[in-house]
Amino acid sequence: MRHAHITLVGAVAAATVLAACGTDPIEEEGAATDTPTETTEDLSASEPVLRFDNWPLYIDVDDDDENLRPTLEAFSEDSGIEVEYVEAVNDNDEYYAKISPALSAGQAPGADVFVVTDWMVARLINQGWLQPLDKGNLPNVEENLDPALASPSFDPDRMYSVPWQSGVTGIAYDSEKLPDGVTSWEQLLTDPALAGKVTLLRGMRESLPVLAGAQAGSMENFTDEDVQAALDAVQASVDAGQIRAFTGNEYVEDLASGNVIAAMAWSGDVFQLQLDNPNLEFVIPEEGGELWSDNLVVPAGATHKTNAETLMDWYYQPEVAAELAAWVNYISPVPAAKDAMLALADEEEADDPEWADELRELAESPAIFPSGDYLSNVGIARDFTAEEETEYE
Repeated sequence: MRHAHITLVGAVAAATVLAACGTDPIEEEGAATDTPTETTEDLSASEPVLRFDNWPLYIDVDDDDENLRPTLEAFSEDSGIEVEYVEAVNDNDEYYAKISPALSAGQAPGADVFVVTDWMVARLINQGWLQPLDKGNLPNVEENLDPALASPSFDPDRMYSVPWQSGVTGIAYDSEKLPDGVTSWEQLLTDPALAGKVTLLRGMRESLPVLAGAQAGSMENFTDEDVQAALDAVQASVDAGQIRAFTGNEYVEDLASGNVIAAMAWSGDVFQLQLDNPNLEFVIPEEGGELWSDNLVVPAGATHKTNAETLMDWYYQPEVAAELAAWVNYISPVPAAKDAMLALADEEEADDPEWADELRELAESPAIFPSGDYLSNVGIARDFTAEEETEYE
């Protein structure tokens, strides 16, 4: 979610419209365009190899050698599966454009497993471009997956997807400049104290479900009327000079520099920023925030499906999930990784007490291991139908 860049508003001050990226609209739910999964031969038994496409900086890296990824190295040593790891996913739609020609032709897209955000998983499921997973190969996933992520509306039984890491969309603010804080989406859009120093995410699927959900009281059930109300509220905010810019990930630079004092933001980003500026706070607004995941999926045509499932299951061991979470600092989909991280801190105490203390701090961070209370006011947004996407464009 933090990486997607569909344009929310091309020129909000000029018109209340949504401009989409140059990809085809998603198919209607259940309307698959192709299902080559039925004839895909799995060569995993004879070919212990795997290509894994992921986002940049989204896996642990060795401190002394940036080309080494400790959890991945350990996976290959344990399983005997050689992994070609490629940082090929810079943007959901950009990656979709890369793989869709092959998938639409019933061919393998190159990767055996890749990571994309919830709404892109929904699109790929609807188009029949993902292979269903064999739950028998995923015992750690079955045992350790966070129940809050176990049944999203786009993949209710997790038949096609396994969360890699998760995050929350909420509000970041500078507590030094705003000692009373920012507690709601309404305040972000209307409080004169924030005028000209607010940013919103420009991605349609990042911003619109959250703001429409604030109108509806639920991101799972917002209506056309709620969407229009959200757009009207944004338009009024722009007209009043409240919003400085619509951004992608670059909002972190404005927060760090002080150009912005409050922003629609992603939890993991703010956690990283707090290392340099402890005055920055992240809050889930009164109307609610969005819980989202970037997910591992196996594309149609991929010929090493069992190898891919073996990798998925490897990362659901609490000790491995803890090592990954300690590096990427997003919400771990494995709650048991918290105890594993604390146990690792105890092991490291004698040799590296500073690292042990950092591990304990990470283990207590709600940005990585949120409590039930922390997540009590978040939801997983439903995706747009093809008709809605066309209408909103």
